[in-house]
Amino acid sequence: MEGGGHPQRASPLTRELTRTFSVYNKYSVLLKKNLKETDAFFREIRQNYSNACAASAAGSETLEVEAGQLSCISFPRHEVELLQSSVGSTPLIVVLGQDCASRYQLLNTLLGERLLPAGPGHGGGPCGEGGACKRRKLRFTHGRQTRLSLALPGQYELVHQLAAHRGRWDTVPREDLEIQEECEDPAQRLAELEVTLHHSLLQECKILVVPCPTVQPMEVALEDCQRDVVPIFLYAVSQELLTAGHIAELNAMRQALSFPICFIRVPAEPAEPAPERSERERSERERSERERSPLHRQLLSLGFISSPVGNCSCGAPSQGSLLSARPQSVLGEAFERLHRLLVPFARQVLQYQQVEATSILNALHCRCLDLFINQAFDMQRDLQITPRRLEYTREKEGELYSSLMAIANRKQEEMKEMIVETLSSMKEQLLEDAANLEFTDIIVTPNGDPVTSRDIKSCIQQIQELIVVRLNQAVANKLISSVDYLRESFVGTLERCLSSLESNLDTSVHNITSNHLKQILNAAYHVEVTFHSGSSVTRLVWEQIKQILQRLTWVNPPAITADWKRKVAQDAIESLSAAKLAKSICSQFRTRLNSSHEAFAASLRQLEEGHTGRLERTEDLWLRVRKDHAPRLARLSLESRSLWDALLHGKPKLGRELGRGQYGVVYLCDSWGGHYPCALKSVVPPDDKHWNDLALEFHYTRSLPKHERLVDLHGSIIDHSYGGGSSVAVLLIMERLQRDLYTGLKAGLSLRERLQIALDVVEGIRFLHSQGLLHRDIKLKNVLLDKQNRAKITDLGFCKPEAMMSGSIVGTPIHMAPELFTGKYDNSVDVYAFGILFWYLCTGSIKLPEAFEKCASKDQLWNNVKKGARPERLATFDEECWQLMEACWNGDASQRPLLGIVQPSLQSIMVRMCPSKSGEKSAGLDDST
Repeated sequence: MEGGGHPQRASPLTRELTRTFSVYNKYSVLLKKNLKETDAFFREIRQNYSNACAASAAGSETLEVEAGQLSCISFPRHEVELLQSSVGSTPLIVVLGQDCASRYQLLNTLLGERLLPAGPGHGGGPCGEGGACKRRKLRFTHGRQTRLSLALPGQYELVHQLAAHRGRWDTVPREDLEIQEECEDPAQRLAELEVTLHHSLLQECKILVVPCPTVQPMEVALEDCQRDVVPIFLYAVSQELLTAGHIAELNAMRQALSFPICFIRVPAEPAEPAPERSERERSERERSERERSPLHRQLLSLGFISSPVGNCSCGAPSQGSLLSARPQSVLGEAFERLHRLLVPFARQVLQYQQVEATSILNALHCRCLDLFINQAFDMQRDLQITPRRLEYTREKEGELYSSLMAIANRKQEEMKEMIVETLSSMKEQLLEDAANLEFTDIIVTPNGDPVTSRDIKSCIQQIQELIVVRLNQAVANKLISSVDYLRESFVGTLERCLSSLESNLDTSVHNITSNHLKQILNAAYHVEVTFHSGSSVTRLVWEQIKQILQRLTWVNPPAITADWKRKVAQDAIESLSAAKLAKSICSQFRTRLNSSHEAFAASLRQLEEGHTGRLERTEDLWLRVRKDHAPRLARLSLESRSLWDALLHGKPKLGRELGRGQYGVVYLCDSWGGHYPCALKSVVPPDDKHWNDLALEFHYTRSLPKHERLVDLHGSIIDHSYGGGSSVAVLLIMERLQRDLYTGLKAGLSLRERLQIALDVVEGIRFLHSQGLLHRDIKLKNVLLDKQNRAKITDLGFCKPEAMMSGSIVGTPIHMAPELFTGKYDNSVDVYAFGILFWYLCTGSIKLPEAFEKCASKDQLWNNVKKGARPERLATFDEECWQLMEACWNGDASQRPLLGIVQPSLQSIMVRMCPSKSGEKSAGLDDST
């Protein structure tokens, strides 16, 4: 076998193994592509916002804050490294065994030809048991030409004349396999023999045959299995039991590598064909042999294999275990049916590797996609609420200012009376306190000797200050009760609003507006009564003091006695004008209010300007999240999840066509992934936008908890060979029901059934709304009925969270609310669509309403709806039903009832119109007419 390749007549084992590895490699290509695009996506996002922050020095703080909104949406480094090492792994069959003869026999069986010589190695002893066998490590790779070479692992080929180079050969010469005793070159002794063959199996994987233990220890020989490969370990057993040396090797291998091992009992002689037996006889015979096998009991006791529960009779893992957990080591003792053990084992090892990688990747996609959606909600809320908060702040501060000014104007006369009353009530106590006042910085003799005029002036001032302090406390405390209600009515919410507005901007404007608000409040709560010389309030008081002093100039200074202090205090109190004092307090109040109000308005304008720029950037970021980031990531998520579904459950088989819609064809699918029966919707997205929309639909639908009023979506497969390979389709596998509501009404449904369907639809829409989703296409064909005519909502193609909607006009014309045409709408559009659907349920037919039937085109229909055209009332309609549908399709979205009100109304209608025989409420109604 020299020179060019030659045709291979592959055995069934080789063909099945080749197919298994081919499937693995096909999925590996898709997985690598998805991982590469995912990594590029996250690097692009990170780079974009890094550049944005670096490009603007002035707004860098704000940009960094906004970039920080997406900082949590990243590809963790440890996950990148784990996936890259896992996804980039190539399959490698590693052939181990008790001796060279058993390893070579197993290798020949794998390749379907006698490529390696049979029989023991040179010296005749078994490998590693004191024998002289020194066989090299062998590596089998694919190539167009058949050739042998010696090479150092991972390095370069050695120049060495092999026996195989001297002529033709069918079996690798023994001398090329063995290390000669006289060989002293270390490189020659460490070199592995590389065999290149044009073989179908080697096109999909590589094969490594370990050397004799005397040549290289097991842990060194298996170093290649610890990087960039998925090893499939096969251990050939030729003896009745494992020896102590073999057990030690396997234990060392188990500690170093966590991969399972397929133990294969290799016969001493080529296996003869087994006599013909029935399948049942073969299963019972094999099970009996395995249970009696000493090797099986030994491996089981050593923990190398587990209990045979879940394995088939040949030791292969059952199909159920393929979908469960980590693959386990197995033992096969029927060498003639090796493919029944080896193919499922290899498939399970490869599948587990890819399912684990795909799960990690898809979990990342879903986690970050949910973060994008949450960020979109936060940004939408910010865009909606911030302007309202600014307006609210302006309005409430204006109301607060007006109320305080009104108090200042209205309270002046009341304050005068209050001051007169306060002074009257306090007078005796003030006089008594003044008489007992101990002066500071003035020496008064016990016998009442007179003091200087300067001391007299100081005494008078201290008496006046006593009066002023007491009066200030009394007046201010009574004034507080006049304005105290304002804190509860205005200030709490106003302060919270300001705090929220200021927290979203940088520190240059932080707390300025709140401080001005506090100044307004201080004006109301800290009204002062002072005797400053320039104050209009105290002018008359000081005039009175001057007159007292003038009178005292021409006589001897008085003695400082209690009576004198009482007299000074009485003169000071009587000199105060309550009217002027009240006027001064209110004037002071108004002046401070005006000043604080103007400062507040200026700082609020500054705050508003700061938010205007920030909101523009937030809206731009929101647009990018909705239009670019989330859809791109959703498509990657759809691909990774579809790959996961394909790995576990395979491609579904399309049955007969059930129906066609605008966006796909629905087929019957008998079973898939343990679900029966199924419906399969095939969608061929014409462009990237449709791909992304479909991917988002799938994400929203798959993220929903299961609900009995929603059609269950089982999974998805991306079919790259759809239509004979002419296009790529997404196959959505979902729950299959009996018929849609359109067909049900056409065939005839009882009133009870129709009202129950209305309740089911409302329950389904309410659940969607509770999950933050709008359906946007509620109609007859999107309501499916089961065998009991209970309804489930399907086709979430237009279903989106409100924060992710871009204002696109979607839906079915006759069910579309008028505001849908403006691009600004909320979940009340589903209430409108239900109102139209309820009209059909009340009519019990599929006939179009007259107002819609007269329209010659879709545009004319839309124009009429916007002008107020609605379905007509029929004579058979119940009054309460008509009022409910009219309320639901109200042209003013804010006037439509909440579904939490619609549902009990429907239940009341059903109880009244379709009373059950036993008198129970709607929850217990049966399905009879």
